Amino acid sequence: MTVKSNPATVRLIAELRKVSTLSNAPVWKYIAELMEKPESRWAEVNVGKLDEYAKENSAVIVPGKLLGDGVIRKPLSVTAFRYSASARKKVVDAGGSLVSITEILEKNPKGTGLLILK
Repeated sequence: MTVKSNPATVRLIAELRKVSTLSNAPVWKYIAELMEKPESRWAEVNVGKLDEYAKENSAVIVPGKLLGDGVIRKPLSVTAFRYSASARKKVVDAGGSLVSITEILEKNPKGTGLLILK
């Protein structure tokens, strides 16, 4: 495990682990473990992959950065640690929404129905 220097990332990882334990939701522990890795090993997913794998109006989480390569044609609720400007625009232009990790933790503490792309 890498020691994180960003206090916001450290708090987020702790919150993911806490919600995982309290809600008996191993998905959040898994996301925390992915985010504990060095940032150079975090997922980098293009919006084209979202379009390929996610069903319309589904919730998708990217434990890393969402990039803008490709086309997205359906509305999705997308959560990522970081977004490129072009990825943000493409998700919103397709009728989707950008949801922070803390928001999705509050809305869906069990983590049900999430598609994890990495």
